[in-house]
Amino acid sequence: MLVELHIENLGVIEQATIVLNEGLTALTGETGAGKTMVVEAINLLVGQRADTGMVRPGADELRVEGRFVLPDGSERVMCRVVPRDGRSRAYVDGRLATVGNLSELGAELVDLHGQHEHQSLLGAAAQRVALDAFAGTDLEPLRSARATLTEIDAALATMGGDERARAREIDLLRFQVEEISRAALDDPEEDAALEQQIDLLQDAESHREALASAIAALADDDGALDRLGSAVGVLGRGDAMRQYVERIRELQSLVGDAADDMRRVLDGVEQDPQRLSKLVERRQTLFDLRRKYGDTVAAVIAYGNATSVRLEELESWEQRASELDQRRAKAVVALERAARTVRAQREAAAPMLAKAVEKHLARLALAGARVKINVGGTRADDLAGDDVVFLFAANPGSEPAPLAKVASGGELARAMLALRLVLTQAPGTLVFDEVDAGIGGDAAVAVADSLADLGERHQVLVVTHLPQVAAYASHQVLVSKEVRKGITFATARTLGDAERPDEIARLLSGSLAVESGVEHARNMLKTRKKSRTSRR
Repeated sequence: MLVELHIENLGVIEQATIVLNEGLTALTGETGAGKTMVVEAINLLVGQRADTGMVRPGADELRVEGRFVLPDGSERVMCRVVPRDGRSRAYVDGRLATVGNLSELGAELVDLHGQHEHQSLLGAAAQRVALDAFAGTDLEPLRSARATLTEIDAALATMGGDERARAREIDLLRFQVEEISRAALDDPEEDAALEQQIDLLQDAESHREALASAIAALADDDGALDRLGSAVGVLGRGDAMRQYVERIRELQSLVGDAADDMRRVLDGVEQDPQRLSKLVERRQTLFDLRRKYGDTVAAVIAYGNATSVRLEELESWEQRASELDQRRAKAVVALERAARTVRAQREAAAPMLAKAVEKHLARLALAGARVKINVGGTRADDLAGDDVVFLFAANPGSEPAPLAKVASGGELARAMLALRLVLTQAPGTLVFDEVDAGIGGDAAVAVADSLADLGERHQVLVVTHLPQVAAYASHQVLVSKEVRKGITFATARTLGDAERPDEIARLLSGSLAVESGVEHARNMLKTRKKSRTSRR
């Protein structure tokens, strides 16, 4: 739900902040006051293309911000900035976003009906979703069957259908597997151990001298071990020095272990040119393998394992292909069965949805309008009837055609209103512009009543010139303008209960309200309240 809308430098609106509520809200005001600019602001928020001509004269940029409350109670703030020169910018919760992000998020939050691009129900996918929602179509078996077939086709594609290409790949993989296998890799850390051994052998004599000197310093007479033993003797066995004695003995143990380790290394360090040559050769082998198959020995081992699996798959291609072909045949049968079931549900529901919409259209001053819903187009593979198209004819004798092509702004808005009255699923905020164009009397009351019905399920904003619609609204926003020093300024504010009769009276008379008109407006508000209360 849109709870707050802030507008800066959009058309005649220099600055306006509108706090919105649940239910039906009417946007009223004189012609040219800027009501449409409020709708355009919402349009910009949900990703409509920006026109620099919208920027108020004298301003560098326009800014629109909207604060939404999501179904889970959390909030989302969306912002659009359109400079006079340059590209527009978008923000979501204070962070930079793309206009595509706004459009995607906006589709979940707002739907606009009138002469606007952002009307979800004009899209083929949305019309299919709407029909499925009305029919209660169970799409899970169809989705599952399609996913299974896609998975099998992907597996067949990876196997390679070209015999020559498969033979070439087998030769390459076989060479790679044999090369890695010959290396007999079993230790992922082998290269590090090799470097250490090569380092020792390359300078064996100096390493032997260094090790011997270090061992002597630690373990010979008067070496580190003897001196540590002397320290223990000096400290004695008393409790006062016990902690120091224990720590020195720990040092004795560590020094003794280090001396023993160095003796073992010293015993193994000999000048051995043949062994050194083999180790260097092994290091080069590992280097070559890493250069081809991975950055580390572990990566080379993993590549070898994966390549072995792939080679086995290709070598058993015929058996594997036969198994997949059998699975695919069964998957196609399951898909066709699920698709026919879905199509049958859609075809059964389509005329019922059309009649339900026509029933509402008759109340909305479109008594002769016809609605037809086509399920399935000309594509031979459209077994499920995914190509769903809503057709509309506003006048008797006219041939129904796609909604967006045949309906005027007002007709389209009323057609969408009728659809929304029938359908239960919709974004939280619905905006109607021109829904009352060219109607009056009982039809105006019917439109107002229908909008109020819709307002019980959604937040509904309607731009209206009709007093009946304004009276049926739970809330009313007045958009007004004034000229100061030759410049037009528009403002928008929510009217209090005491102010609404004056504005509705103006709508009744088309000019400043007179007392009789105000009294009539009060009666309209009372009648609306009683009517809505009694229906509950």
